[in-house]
Amino acid sequence: MKRTILALTLVLLVAGVLVPPGGASAATFFEKVGTYDGQFLKIPIGARATAMGGAFVAVADDASSVYWNPAGIARIQGTVVSINHLNWVGDVNLTQGTYVFSLGFLPGMLAFNARSLYMDRLKRTTVFRPDGDGTFFDAGYSSFGLTYARSLTDKFSLGVTASLVHAGLDDLTTNTVAFDVGTLYDTGYRSLKVGMSIQNMGVGELSYVEKTQSAKLPILFRVGASINVFSTLDHRVLTTAEFSHPPDNNERLNWGGEYQFKDFLFVRGGMNFGYDAEGVTGGIGLEFPTSLSSETRFDYSYTDLSDLSAAHRFSLEIGF
Repeated sequence: MKRTILALTLVLLVAGVLVPPGGASAATFFEKVGTYDGQFLKIPIGARATAMGGAFVAVADDASSVYWNPAGIARIQGTVVSINHLNWVGDVNLTQGTYVFSLGFLPGMLAFNARSLYMDRLKRTTVFRPDGDGTFFDAGYSSFGLTYARSLTDKFSLGVTASLVHAGLDDLTTNTVAFDVGTLYDTGYRSLKVGMSIQNMGVGELSYVEKTQSAKLPILFRVGASINVFSTLDHRVLTTAEFSHPPDNNERLNWGGEYQFKDFLFVRGGMNFGYDAEGVTGGIGLEFPTSLSSETRFDYSYTDLSDLSAAHRFSLEIGF
């Protein structure tokens, strides 16, 4: 089993190094901004994770793990329903719903998720009617995913997500399939965990008109670590860091932390390094029982976007 775990870890590390650059030499660094489609797949999900600077691949202990690291849902107990909403720039909105559950005859955990990036209807303009011809059209993206994760040992978990990605622009549509894979390893040293994931490995490309005008999905590699630096009965301080490698930009570093008071109040903060706009992050969370067998957590996060103002995220998670 140890050899199997080591082999899986090495596969993720090698794939993460080789796949994203798109054939570029390791000694050559250049940006390919605007050359990949499906950019909404890179927008972080979850108020808790983003409040911690987006360093969540090695934390991955709630329903938003289906985005950050699918291996994380293997350690969720019971059934969880989660709703995440983001007020993005330019009056764009992103909403994701997730349902985590188990089947008695199947070891491990399953999850369904649906994600949609949408905006208000846009005016249709022409050369002769630049102010609009009186009609409107829609544009947006959506994805629908199924995740399966299982703990192969008491310290190592593996997860896989398969997603249908849909893009629409007026009366034009296109679809493709993408896969995410992730691992989560508890080192056994204090509470140190190491996580890795590869996102958006597509078997096809998005193309509205012709295949010659198609574009690939942005494959993203993440690796990180998290640890509780202080823990008592009433207080806990978690810190986490993450490195990511997008195919169309420079490498990025994320750092964050979370203070927890009596399983009730959570205060979070973090920083994004190497991003075009994202910078300082922060947020709070409240968890409270809603019945004898269920608990609810509400989270909010703020992300500074420099000249683009800020992004506000809201999350509601119910476990029962």
